[in-house]
Amino acid sequence: MRKTFLGMCVVGSLAFAQVGLAQQTGKSELREHPRIAAAIRELHDAIEYMERAPHDFGGHKARAIADSRKAIEQLRLAMQYRASRDNKKGKK
Repeated sequence: MRKTFLGMCVVGSLAFAQVGLAQQTGKSELREHPRIAAAIRELHDAIEYMERAPHDFGGHKARAIADSRKAIEQLRLAMQYRASRDNKKGKK
């Protein structure tokens, strides 16, 4: 029982460390690409604005929100790719 508990603690600690490293790497990538970071913030602001707006922007509101969310996802994936490439090259 004790070995199982210790094993779970070790696995949990490793998973937590990996998440922390991924977040740190992602933040450093966004610092290296400030225009992409700004685009993500602006898209978030636009989504919030459109969601609160009382009108539907001529029927384009739902699609604009969905496409903006997809754009944010793609920008984040691009940064993850850059981070993985930089890490393989030994850049930190």
